[in-house]
Parts: sequence; structure tokens; C-alpha cells
Amino acid sequence: VSKLRSGVAGLEKAHGVKVIPGFGRIKDAHTLSVTKDDAVEEFTFDKLILATGSSPARPPIPGIDGQNIVTSDDILSMTELPESFVIIGGGVIGIEFATLFSTLGKPVTVIEMMPSILPGVDADLVRLLSRVLKKKKVSVINNAKVTAIEGGETVTVRYELNGAEKTAEGACCVVSVGRRAMTADIGLDKAGIEMNRAFVVIDEHCRTNVENIYAIGDITGKIQLAHVASAQGFVAAANACGVKDEVMDYSVVPSCIYTSPEIAFVGLSEDKAKAQGIEYSIGSFNVAGNGRAMIMGDAMGTAKLIATPEGKLLGAQLMCPRATDMIAELASVLKMGGTVEDISGTIHAHPTVSESVAEAAHDFEGLCCHALPKKK
Repeated sequence: VSKLRSGVAGLEKAHGVKVIPGFGRIKDAHTLSVTKDDAVEEFTFDKLILATGSSPARPPIPGIDGQNIVTSDDILSMTELPESFVIIGGGVIGIEFATLFSTLGKPVTVIEMMPSILPGVDADLVRLLSRVLKKKKVSVINNAKVTAIEGGETVTVRYELNGAEKTAEGACCVVSVGRRAMTADIGLDKAGIEMNRAFVVIDEHCRTNVENIYAIGDITGKIQLAHVASAQGFVAAANACGVKDEVMDYSVVPSCIYTSPEIAFVGLSEDKAKAQGIEYSIGSFNVAGNGRAMIMGDAMGTAKLIATPEGKLLGAQLMCPRATDMIAELASVLKMGGTVEDISGTIHAHPTVSESVAEAAHDFEGLCCHALPKKK
């Protein structure tokens, strides 16, 4: 992380970007102040891009500010690893940390309020990952509502499950229940910027209702992913500088989950296709049959393609080693309106995990020779 940050700082310097440390507040549509220690400096601007990001949400749970109760940001600053963990929240960040801690040999309990971990993720992938977590001795408690936390050398988390009060204990409790936009106390009202609850309202150009002010990233309430924020940054910068008229397209956004194996998906899942009344067919391949995954010792997972019966790609779900790298191929096919045949007709190098994608395409066509015949 330090190397990445210093690298970015070097790039900023090389490109002539002036960095002013401090807390910025908007005074009006063309003025802002920066406070550092007791000093306040004012700046005027022609164009402004808001990119204040988000911070971990802290729900109003009694005892949440107690000893050894941390957020997903706090845990990154720890110099010693606690002996056991209770994680509140079974979303992406919570499950990523559960995978990490359990891989390091620490007992982990995950408490999730919804009926399943990773809400919104393809059900087949969740089932497979749940099996992996079970093998790693991660205890997952779904449909549970946390009612209180008692901090201390041992943290006790109280929760309700099926009408009964239960407890879970660990040396550390990680609160991972989403993130909140950092839009408070930065003077948005001074410029008359339109808000939707805590989020800044933007158009397809990443422009706010104030013509010379743009916003990007988590504060916009769009898809809260770093690569979406980066894409918004390119659009906002191009439009603010008058380079060319750029428009954001959120139709094809890959999502990545850094578990082990990794999970990645883009476009429609089966559940979403059903909800939208879209007729679809599936091609899939069990990664257990992939040679490279076997070599890596991580041959568990699946590659699944969702397409119209005629073969136009609608979405893809991967759970396998390097899934987060492989999803870009499928995002490109989806973006260009491509087909399953475009995938099956592309030679995939051997031995690579990416062959699983080609195998799934062959399965869609009924031509997968590296899997057992399907029962009729």
C-alpha cells in the first residue's frame, strides 16, 4: 500500500498536480477553504470535482464504541492479529476478511442479518463459497439481528435468531455493514448542490446541478466500486476541462470479490434474468476439471455464462483462481454485444484457468468434451 501511495504521489508531482493537505469546505460556487491545524487558506476555482469518498458505516448498536470493536478500515492499521474474530456483516468486505483471517488460522464467526451471505450474488456461487468457508471453519450465522456488543479483552456480540437471544465471542469484533458517503460538513449547501439523502446527485456527465461542479465515486450513490469511481473521474475530468463530451455508461460493470477462490461477475445473473422476465440459457463448467487450477491446488469453482437462447451474452459468473482477472474478457464481450460463439471461437491458451470460460461456452453449445455428458 505504501509503495502504491508513494507511486501515485510521484505521478502527481511529475504531472504538475499540486496537493494541498487539509480539510476542504465549499464557501460558494467558486470558492473553497482549506483548514490545516489552525491555519485557513482560501482558493477560487473555475471547475471543482468532488471526490471525498466514503467511510465505514457505524450502525446505532449499543456498545459499538467499546474496546476491541473496529471497522473494516481500522483493521488495516493493526500491528498484531487478534486470536479470534466476530464479523458483523456478511457482505463483500466482511466475507473477504473472513476468508483472510481463517486462512491465517484464526477462528471466525460471521453474523449476517439477511437469509444468505453476499446478498445479490449468484446463488450458485454463494453455495460453493459457503462450502469453502465451512471447510475453513468459518461459522456463518444468517437471519441474525445484532442487538448489542460488549467490548473488552473478549468481545461479546448479542444477537437474535429465530426469536431467541444468542451470543458470539471473539478477541476482536469487526463491524462491516456497508459504507456511508463523506458529504457532511463540506459546505455542499453553500453552493446549492442537490442531494439525495447523503449522496450528491449527478447527471451522465458526472456534473451536479451546479454547472461548474462535478462529483465522482462513493458520494454519488452509484455503484460503490473503485473502478467505477476511476471511470467517473475520467469522465468528469474530460468534461470539466472541455477535452470532449464524455458520458458514463453503467451498463457493464464487473464486480470482484477477493475470497479464495476469487469471485467475479458481470451483467445479469439467473435471478436477475428471471426477475426481468428474460428468457435465457446457461453454459457452465466445473473448474475441478481445469488443468491449471489443479496445478495451483485450487480446483474448486465454476464458470457460468448466461445468454439468450440464440447465444447473445447476458452475463457471466466466475468462481476460480484469477477470476478477477478473467472477468475483463467477458465484460468486453458483453460491452460489444457479443455472443457465446465469440467466446467459444476464440482460442484460449493452455494451460490457463481462462480455458474454463471457453469450456462454459462449449457447454452452452452442447459441445463441451472436457466434462461428463449431461443426463437427458
